[in-house]
Formats: sequence, C-alpha cells, structure tokens
Amino acid sequence: MNKNDIKILLVDDEPDILEIVGYNLKKEGYQIFTASNGNEAVKCAKKIIPNLILLDIMMPEMDGIEACEKIRKIKSLDNVIISFLSARGEDYSQVAGFEAGADDYITKPIKPKVLVSKVTSLLRRLKTEVETSFTIGDIVIDRDEYVVYKANKKITLPRKEFELFSLLTSKPGKVFKREVILDTVWGNDVIVGGRTIDVHIRKLREKIGDAHFRTVKGVGYKFVIEEGDQ
Repeated sequence: MNKNDIKILLVDDEPDILEIVGYNLKKEGYQIFTASNGNEAVKCAKKIIPNLILLDIMMPEMDGIEACEKIRKIKSLDNVIISFLSARGEDYSQVAGFEAGADDYITKPIKPKVLVSKVTSLLRRLKTEVETSFTIGDIVIDRDEYVVYKANKKITLPRKEFELFSLLTSKPGKVFKREVILDTVWGNDVIVGGRTIDVHIRKLREKIGDAHFRTVKGVGYKFVIEEGDQ
C-alpha cells in the first residue's frame, strides 16, 4: 500500500502533541486526521476508516480506553491498527490498553524519529497480509478477513490476537518461545510489557477455548487440537 493512501488518526487533548506528531508523520507522506477526545475519535474513525489510530488515554469526555473498546465493536473498523500513545507507563495502564483491544502501547515522551519507526513497523503488516484461509480441526482461520470460525461459529479477533493465534496454529503442538512470539507478532523494534503475551493468551482462551492453549512454564505457549476435533 502506498504511503499516500494510508490514513492515520491522531487522538490527544494536547494541541502541541497533535501538531508535532502530525507534522512528522505528514512528512512521511501519510494522511493525517486528528481528534481531541474519545467521542471525536469514534466519530472520526467511523467516517474516514483509518489504517492506524494513535490514541492517548487521559482525555476529557471519553478516555482512550473506552474509545478503544467502542472502536473494536464497530464492524467497519475490524482491521484498524490501534496503538496507545500515552505518558501513562505503568504496567496496569498497558494491560488495560491491551485488554481494551489495542495492538501496541507506546510511552511518551518519544523522539519523532523513533515514533516514525514504530509507525512504520505497525503499518508493515498492511503490505504483507496473506489472503488465504486454512482449517485445523473444527477451526477455520480466514487470514483475509481476520476472522476465526469454530464449529461454524464466527469469532472476530482484534488484530494482535488474530496474529498470535495464527502463529500458534501454524504448527500445532510446537512450543513457541516467548521471545519468538514477541519478535514475530510485535517485531524487534516494538517495545511491549512483559505481560503482553499473557493478556492476549488469556483473551484467546476465553474466545477459542481454554483446552486449546498450553503454557510451558518459563518457555512459552503451544496450541493443541482436542481429541474431538480430529
């Protein structure tokens, strides 16, 4: 996808942040849109269908967590990439962000060049999407639509959950080390908290079924096929 076709929505109640971040991303050729609170973000996202949303947490009217949750419930925005860009660096804030459906969490302050690099990394998947689907047991994984079907029941997953699930199911029974998961799903140049994988695995257990996911303590995770699924 050409940079000129990529839409980025910046959401922050600080005009200086919108100006500085917007300026540096515009220089890269991206289309930039802005909103100053969660309400505006949801309305703008529905209207423009952005490829990426950079979302602050602490904002008036509606905070970033609630805005993220609302956006994740909008069908037309299923494939939007959402990253928090916040001064809140605590673990619990990051966990809350991922649980709300975010794909990444970037802590402010951040140098413009580093932010551009992170945005490039987040958007890289737009160029490498695999338009295919495959079946494993009673589960169908549609990589084109980012949708999973289990026993013919449709399950829509946020992008990072889908990519993690797709990785684990690519080789059932194989133990994927935590560092391999982070590198494959989040990338080397994206810094995420230590509990990021655990949060996403917990969400997948709730949606797909706890019995499919095994924890190998101190190593990582693997996906298993239940006997009834053979």
